Amino acid sequence: MIMEPLRTGATAERASTAELVRTARMTGLFYLGMAIAGVLGFLVIRPRLFAADDPSATLAHLVGNESLARAGVVLEMLMVLTQALTAMWFYRLFRTVDAFAAGSIAAFGLVNAVIGLDSAAFLATAVEVAFDPVGDAPTTVYLQYLLSGNLWGVGAMFFGLWLIPMGFCVLRSGWMPRPLGWVLIGGGVGYLLGAFIVYLAPEARVVAELIAVPAHVGEFWMVGYLLVSGVRRRALREAPRDDARMATPAST
Repeated sequence: MIMEPLRTGATAERASTAELVRTARMTGLFYLGMAIAGVLGFLVIRPRLFAADDPSATLAHLVGNESLARAGVVLEMLMVLTQALTAMWFYRLFRTVDAFAAGSIAAFGLVNAVIGLDSAAFLATAVEVAFDPVGDAPTTVYLQYLLSGNLWGVGAMFFGLWLIPMGFCVLRSGWMPRPLGWVLIGGGVGYLLGAFIVYLAPEARVVAELIAVPAHVGEFWMVGYLLVSGVRRRALREAPRDDARMATPAST
């Protein structure tokens, strides 16, 4: 009779830990989807379609690669979707660690999603004009790609901003390696500064790219840790009982 409540409490604690790990891995899955869509759309497809300083070549690339151009729009939309889901799941994961920091991750992440949504609309407009020309089609198509690219350029501020509270939550929770938290914070600051450097001193673009490297390292490290480990179970076991109970997300 005495042992029954203890078994019930241990079972509840194991269930809470398992739920936290599931939340972490779902967050990592959405984050991975966002990364894949972003890499394929921005680094693979866009360079094959957009010809810098050549509106006529850009239009010709779209007309000659319709499927690729439409895939670029769809990938941008997928990145928006997974970005929004990642932002909300990070809030679910960290809200009991620090509500303000977790809310900041969600808010900055949703701003990124809105930026991507606008970019997707510009790319869709470019495709529409390419196949149903209106006015000066080469200039219009080229302008849409410039607008899309500069949205991501100025939006890099928020990609930096959302990494800073993410790193803070890593440090405060103890659920992931502490170096990961510092890399995320440093990378976020670098990303934020780089967004200004690109426009203040275009000739120093390589500097902006270099100081953003920790951000890329931190993001892929975070994705990998969430998917493989979820959270450090040892950190949960070593936490005081009340803190451990507070650190687990509520069931839905």
